[in-house]
Amino acid sequence: MLKSPLVARIRNFFSVPVDNLDLLKAQYQAFSHQIPLMYLTLLVNTWALVSSFMGSAPLFLTVVCPLVATLAASLRIISWWQARKKEVTGALAAHALIRTTRLAWVIAAAFTLWSLALYPYGNAYQQGHLAFYMAISVIGCIFCLMHLKPAAFIVAGIVNLVFVIFFGLSANPIFVAISVNVALVTVVLLVILSIYYRDFTRLIEAKAHTEALSNENLHLANLDSLTDLPNRRKFFAVLHEAIAQTTTKGDVAVGIIDLDGFKTVNDLHGHATGDKLLTALAARLQTLQGDGVHIARLGGDEFALILQNYGSEDDLIRFGQQVCDLLHRPVSLPEATVRIGGSLGFATYPHMASNAEELFDRADYALYSGKRHQRGQAVLFSTIHEAAIHRDARIEQALNLADLENELSVVFQPIVHIKTRIPIAFEALARWESPLLGRVPPVEFIAVAERSGMIGLLTRQLLKKALATATQWPEGLRLSFNLSAHDLSSAEGVLRLIAIVKASDFDPKRLDFEITETAVMHDVNEVTEAINTLKALGCGISLDDFGTGFASLSQMHALPLTRIKIDRSFIVNIDQKPASYKIVKSLVTLCTDMGLGCVTEGVETEAEARVLLQLGCRTAQGYFYSKPLLAIEIDTYLAEIKTHPSSLLA
Repeated sequence: MLKSPLVARIRNFFSVPVDNLDLLKAQYQAFSHQIPLMYLTLLVNTWALVSSFMGSAPLFLTVVCPLVATLAASLRIISWWQARKKEVTGALAAHALIRTTRLAWVIAAAFTLWSLALYPYGNAYQQGHLAFYMAISVIGCIFCLMHLKPAAFIVAGIVNLVFVIFFGLSANPIFVAISVNVALVTVVLLVILSIYYRDFTRLIEAKAHTEALSNENLHLANLDSLTDLPNRRKFFAVLHEAIAQTTTKGDVAVGIIDLDGFKTVNDLHGHATGDKLLTALAARLQTLQGDGVHIARLGGDEFALILQNYGSEDDLIRFGQQVCDLLHRPVSLPEATVRIGGSLGFATYPHMASNAEELFDRADYALYSGKRHQRGQAVLFSTIHEAAIHRDARIEQALNLADLENELSVVFQPIVHIKTRIPIAFEALARWESPLLGRVPPVEFIAVAERSGMIGLLTRQLLKKALATATQWPEGLRLSFNLSAHDLSSAEGVLRLIAIVKASDFDPKRLDFEITETAVMHDVNEVTEAINTLKALGCGISLDDFGTGFASLSQMHALPLTRIKIDRSFIVNIDQKPASYKIVKSLVTLCTDMGLGCVTEGVETEAEARVLLQLGCRTAQGYFYSKPLLAIEIDTYLAEIKTHPSSLLA
């Protein structure tokens, strides 16, 4: 029992560290170069020694034993040389090193016995050669075995211990001196070997640690820290790989998801709740991940999909709709149960794109189109979108070359009392006559101007023209003017608008700025600050297209609004749609309770106007009352209304 710790330490000293995989592989790789050299050195030295003993020693010692050794060494050289081509695994390295350590006992013992067996047959010179052979060969072996300390110590211990004892006890003072020298050199070599092996081990461990950290950093660099989904960098790496594999794994589709209404949750409940919502939705999306389906978070509330061998386009749309439905389900959070949505844009390779970047851009365009026209649904990029991209590019180029002051114009659509049809205001609407493209619809050039960052220039030109016309109106008429999210996104932009208003002769108290729910959702705090600044000037603030976005009642209450405009989608055929009737009725009541004005947009029939009047709506606009008018037509229109007043009976 007392000896067991010492025995265990000795056993550990002469064993191969199989639990250290990185060290095993490093030792094996070093050995694959060094062991063949060791065997080759032994063979050359052996045959050199044999040549000096030839004729004086028996053939068994000078021919048979060297031939057997040569055959064994040659097989080991071939084995190690071929091993260089193999993939180094832990099992392979451990097996080879353990075998080498075991062979060290056999080879050292055989080498020593054979060498000493030759000694009696030699003269003084031959015995001197033998002593030199043993000493120098062992030193070479120690250096070749320096990456496997147990084997080096075994060889040095067996050969040199026997050498020192054998020659040290001889009566020849020269051999005694040689044995002392060999003993000292062996001790020094083994000390140096131990230091080198320790440093080698530490270097391999440090390298392994560095590689582990590097791999972890690489993993983290490709991982979204909030959701644990692959991030944007990893997404594009997978996308490029998927495109490279299209010949074997089928076509590739990219889907980009943008959450609808996420900013509302963020603004109402805070960013911590928003992060919890993103994490919950990411977990849902991960349930879709599988063979050929990759999920990533690009940033913010934007996610992405890569689908390989997705089937038909109909299959793709069905899958996309499943994704949208999955995102639309309520999410229970500690703070509240929330329900938002998601819009999804798809593009396919190689049908609608020629490379990864174009594929992503086209999926993004499909998403943009979907959010404008099919919010909450999956949209596939098509030739129609491709034509729209080319059209938008031509529009953007024409805008950059346009003389905005002369090419832009403003028309005015009346906002009237529903019952009397008497106008109370005019909404300014933009028009653009391009010498390159002809007349361009506002829905097209305004959207392009917003995406290209030119909307600020257009807004300022249009506002100047609208104010110049409005100064000629009777005192009771108001001007309603639309602003985009970009117009409210900076204090500098708001101050420029204020400067234009102040430079005009139009009373700011007769001016209403219209903003959309989309503009509000762009940045609630920033937009609220901008609205307060404009309202301090005396201007009214209208929330346009109400009901089509994601503004909540609490946000409506927080915003300093003066009026709400109910979107046309609720007005169309309201006399035939009970659901629209109830919605508009609720909105009118809401406006009354909150002390806000209410305008219904897009009235086109007398039946619609009658229903709105019954619901308590007071003001409206639409083609039923008047088309948009040129500035020079307004005086005539006002005169006709004054001369021929009409009323709509309740």
